[in-house]
Order: sequence, then structure tokens, then C-alpha cells
Amino acid sequence: MLVAFSVTPIGTGSASVSAQVAEAVRVVRESGLPNRTDAMFTTIEGEWDEVMAVVRRAMLAAGGGAERVSLVLKADDRAGVSGSMTSKVESIERRLQG
Repeated sequence: MLVAFSVTPIGTGSASVSAQVAEAVRVVRESGLPNRTDAMFTTIEGEWDEVMAVVRRAMLAAGGGAERVSLVLKADDRAGVSGSMTSKVESIERRLQG
């Protein structure tokens, strides 16, 4: 499954939350699961239980010292398919070239 998520700590006393978000991304990268981070979301690929466990740890890491944490999550669960994080983008790129 693919999960794209975003965490936003609330109540940190600062307009910038990049330090807290970096901690969430660190958790994702250390998980060993395929992942990609862009300006809006971090995407992780794996089995439901392992992906959701990483999302939870990332949310807790981002929330350290915050009063609240907002979590936005979008999931695509397609049985028997892996490598979707790259193959979906490759498919679009092929269509754009043809």
C-alpha cells in the first residue's frame, strides 16, 4: 500500500515547524521502507501494519513539545502490487513522452 501523509505540530510557539517535521521525516527514513518526501507530503510504501506504525511514530516525533498534531493521510491499498511509488510516476512520464 501507498500512504501519503503530512504532520503539522500546533501550539509550538513558532511560525516554522520545519524542525519538528524533520524529526517525522527522520523516523520515516530510518524505517527502511521505500519513501519520498516533497514539499507537501511524505509517501511510504509497504504493508498496512508496518506503514501505519511508521506514520504513528512520525506523528509522535513531530508532536514532541506541541499541544496538538494535525495529521492528513491518503492511502492507496492495492492487493498484490508493490513498487507503485515509482511505477505510477514512470507510467505518467511515458505517456507524456508519447
